[in-house]
Amino acid sequence: MRQAVHAAAPYAVAEALREAVTLHFAVERVEVLLADPALVTLRPVLDELAPGARGVPIDGTPAGRAFAAQVPQLEGNLLHLPVSACGERVGVLSLSFATPPGTEVVEDLRDVAVALGHALRDADRITDRYHRVRRAARLTLAAEMQWALLPGCGHQGDGYRLAGQLEPAYAVYGDNFDWSCGPRRLILSVTDGMGAGVEAAMLTTLAITALRNARRSGAGLEEQAGLADEAIYGQYGGRLHVSTLLLRFDATTGEVAMVDAGSPKLMLMRAGQVRHVELDQQLPLGMFGNTAYTEQHLRLEPGDRLIIASDGVHSSRSQGGVEFGVASLEALIKSTRMQPADEAVRTMIRGLLDFRQGMEVLDDAVVVCLDWTPDPDSRQEPSQTRPDRDLP
Repeated sequence: MRQAVHAAAPYAVAEALREAVTLHFAVERVEVLLADPALVTLRPVLDELAPGARGVPIDGTPAGRAFAAQVPQLEGNLLHLPVSACGERVGVLSLSFATPPGTEVVEDLRDVAVALGHALRDADRITDRYHRVRRAARLTLAAEMQWALLPGCGHQGDGYRLAGQLEPAYAVYGDNFDWSCGPRRLILSVTDGMGAGVEAAMLTTLAITALRNARRSGAGLEEQAGLADEAIYGQYGGRLHVSTLLLRFDATTGEVAMVDAGSPKLMLMRAGQVRHVELDQQLPLGMFGNTAYTEQHLRLEPGDRLIIASDGVHSSRSQGGVEFGVASLEALIKSTRMQPADEAVRTMIRGLLDFRQGMEVLDDAVVVCLDWTPDPDSRQEPSQTRPDRDLP
């Protein structure tokens, strides 16, 4: 079955899966459901919805629980399996049986669902079919540009879990995130470009591309920030700039290096308690073009969670004019302490939407979550860092 999925044409992955599964199991019906960009509904691939149709809600349905918890859900003779790839949630595989399947069948099909997730991710580079299926509405041009920049919405590495989400998903402007993941190390950036619409998206595109170019050339965080600063200033002459947080994380030692260039809020949850990590704020990228940036350092403990939230989160206002603020953000983060990183991000975005319900969205928002989940046998003693650059 895995071979059939991988051998299929990119635009026919779902059909190849259906044919293989029904050939080898007593399955009466197969459906592949993909999560929409806002992570609100699951949308069918094989029985495509009419324009405007809502799909299967993620909240309050068995298929939604399989997606949110990443655990199979058996509903009578209907089995829902999470579909993921490298720790990124993709959707759900729903299978209808004549009689409830046994444990061995469920485990075999879980492997097939993982293979499906990888095949769908690869297919997205070749065909628009699954991009179209996912969308409950048309994306704005700016949102199309921003989603094309993303490395994904989640990843599970060796010793860490990572997740991020944009809001409003169908009309995001200048907020974005980017990461490069290794076996036990990652580099992450969260950006908030000035302006709105296509201009903000173009500014963010330049910033992220400049950071990637520097990163892929082997530059450290300080040099990445400096080169991106020069590129943005060279294009806009200081008229526009990008608030950015650059972060490098070592999953062996728990060490975090950061460059704060007018960054979003950085929050740390440790043992159920949340605090705001105060950083020495440096100039946003592109303000002057010749800025020298300096790293700061933080040492995590096993089980720590880092949350990065752009100003579209903590500066949001309710219909009564009340600011969401850091205190509300801390309380919302605490409520996610039993959730994995990807579901924690979805919970925080839903909390923000509930807070500003009925309000016109004047700023977009990004939330990124990093969990350190080390294997005790793999940990090493942290290397020494310069005391004057360490955070308490």
